[in-house]
Amino acid sequence: MPLDIFRNQVLIGALLGWGIAQIIKIPIEYFRTHKWHWALLFSPGGMPSSHSALVVGLAHGAGLYSGFDSIFFAICFVLAMVVVYDATGIRRQAGLHAELINAIIEDLAAGHPLKNEQLKEVLGHTPGEVLGGILLGIASAQVVYMVWH
Repeated sequence: MPLDIFRNQVLIGALLGWGIAQIIKIPIEYFRTHKWHWALLFSPGGMPSSHSALVVGLAHGAGLYSGFDSIFFAICFVLAMVVVYDATGIRRQAGLHAELINAIIEDLAAGHPLKNEQLKEVLGHTPGEVLGGILLGIASAQVVYMVWH
């Protein structure tokens, strides 16, 4: 049935971790910078990593419900490894490149008539941000499992 998706506890746990991560980025960033950055609610990057929370919550939930020796857990675990690697490696480097390119554009724009379109710098995560997402993903899946199981 189409509404069965609302009873999928593995999915609910994963989405809960993602949603909490997106929401708590705002106060964490406020305490760090003393500025409200509401755009973080819909942005990648920041503490904690919502991507990591989502996929690790999915993997942990799959392990809890299907067994940590199941093919479902194996698939989710490998997916989580790829996402975490991408978040700390490739996307982080792309963000650092964007930061450098933006600085170059600002320098050039100061003396030249250039279109000053900023690149998105917050793309990836530090290892600490990913660890925060991992812990949040495990916790959210565990809470859903303990409440409904």
